[in-house]
Amino acid sequence: MAGFASMVDRLPSQARVVIIGGGIVGCSVAYHLTKLGWADVLLLERKRLTSGTTWHAAGLVGQLRATMNLTRLAKHTADLLPKLEAETGQATGFRRTGSLSLARTPERHEYYRRSMAAAASFGVEMHEIAPAEIRRHWPLMEVEDLAGAFFIPGDGQTNPTDTTQALAKGARMGGAQIREGVEVTGIRVERGRVTGVSTALGDIAAEYVVNCAGMWARQVGRMAGVSVPLHAAEHMYIVTRPMEGVIRGAPSVRDPDSYIYIKEEVGGLVLGGFEPVAKPWGMDGIRARELHPRHPPHRRRSTRGGELLRRRRLQLDRHPDLRRRRLGLGGMDRRRQADHGLVRYRHPPLPPVPLEQALSPGSHA
Repeated sequence: MAGFASMVDRLPSQARVVIIGGGIVGCSVAYHLTKLGWADVLLLERKRLTSGTTWHAAGLVGQLRATMNLTRLAKHTADLLPKLEAETGQATGFRRTGSLSLARTPERHEYYRRSMAAAASFGVEMHEIAPAEIRRHWPLMEVEDLAGAFFIPGDGQTNPTDTTQALAKGARMGGAQIREGVEVTGIRVERGRVTGVSTALGDIAAEYVVNCAGMWARQVGRMAGVSVPLHAAEHMYIVTRPMEGVIRGAPSVRDPDSYIYIKEEVGGLVLGGFEPVAKPWGMDGIRARELHPRHPPHRRRSTRGGELLRRRRLQLDRHPDLRRRRLGLGGMDRRRQADHGLVRYRHPPLPPVPLEQALSPGSHA
């Protein structure tokens, strides 16, 4: 870790708050604590900021949640991101594209109609639109099988890595210290209370310790004798090159009945799929020595990986880009696997959303 030496030579011996993890959640906590006047804040990141799961997050920013408090928190995110760049001088990549939520069944349609009523009470603008209107935003999409669609104009997309750097810069401007290349090896507990953390560079006393370790949160929790109900699981996604028929700045799409999200990126598509019963990853622990975690290849064919495009029937089976195999690779294992004529790859695992949702300045899909 010689490259980090200058950053950690003067590691403080104490802080009011120690935050473990330099992803978007940890940097958001540091930023918001300084906004509340807490200047004695220390964030410790074992590698580099965003090197865990933040760097490959979808970056979807949605406002509507199941409860008023979570909606207020998510709405705060959508309001903060456009201002963050002006405040810090660090670009975030935020775009207010809006979002489309698709209903394939009458039950889902009724659910979204109730959600629209809740959105009005939460102060979130939401409209029902005719499925045919979707073609204005997504000409490639087939919509005949939809029961309805709903549009939230205030939603958007952001660049998770740039947003994290902006939050980190804002936190530093507020007095917080951020140390990269410092791995927490233990949490000190006395008489049932946390008193600090241990690192390879020495102990740090603290009144509060915040676990923002992402997919390592379970391991970090064990250091304090706490069981964190969080486990990494594999996630499939596809990235295409720019292609005809994709409109830049199109709203992101959520199709919960098909377990997918779709977003436009640099004129191409990003499609992410989630399985109701996902394959767990890192059962024997997650290796800490790699900057970007990898997982070994396996022969299991996802029941949904090859269905990503067909679920929403984007009419891409006839698209020349796909016929020429011009789908891009983005997984860490860099392995091409044929699946219904598409290039398929695995995504490094994402932790389940609910535990982070209350703190995340963005929204995982």
